[in-house]
Amino acid sequence: MALLEIPATKSALLALRRQLAFAEEGFALLDQKRELLLLELDARSRRAAGAKALSRELLARAYAALREAELDAGSEAVDRAALGVKPGCAVKVRERRLMGLRLPEASAEARVSGAAFGPGGTPAAAGAAARAFASALPPLAELAGLETSALRLARELKRTQRRCNALSKKVIPDCRETILYLGGALEEREREAFVILRMIRNRLRAGRG
Repeated sequence: MALLEIPATKSALLALRRQLAFAEEGFALLDQKRELLLLELDARSRRAAGAKALSRELLARAYAALREAELDAGSEAVDRAALGVKPGCAVKVRERRLMGLRLPEASAEARVSGAAFGPGGTPAAAGAAARAFASALPPLAELAGLETSALRLARELKRTQRRCNALSKKVIPDCRETILYLGGALEEREREAFVILRMIRNRLRAGRG
């Protein structure tokens, strides 16, 4: 803690008290914001963990189906068949506002045409692999939105924590210490003034007598 460079006057003391009240109110609001950010970050982190686990499971199935197709017809045949597939993916991103932050929420829908893989040298497993990869797209899109939101929340939480620390460990203690010092200095000055005034009155009375 350190004393602020403020003149020892009543007006300065009153102004500093107002500043302290404002700082304490600001800290209370920031502390509430920090709690809300923590709750939101925890909720999205849990959802992201679930989406990640589901994505890994679906991708593992998709790659297994792809390997089966490659073993059945060869990787070149599967590659040629994949070139003929038209992308049928629709990704939507909408933003949710939270305390000034823009938090993205992504969703996706993928469709694989049944005619994309025909009987002419292309195995049925290739169609199964395509459908498996398409089924993994929605949780992957959700995961991308959740992780982006979590990153933004973590950054804002870090900034909020720094501000809370600055207020609670520097600004507010310095204001309180300075207020105590100014209050004591003003009281001492008033006592000195009272003593001087009393001495003057006693001399005046003595002179009259």
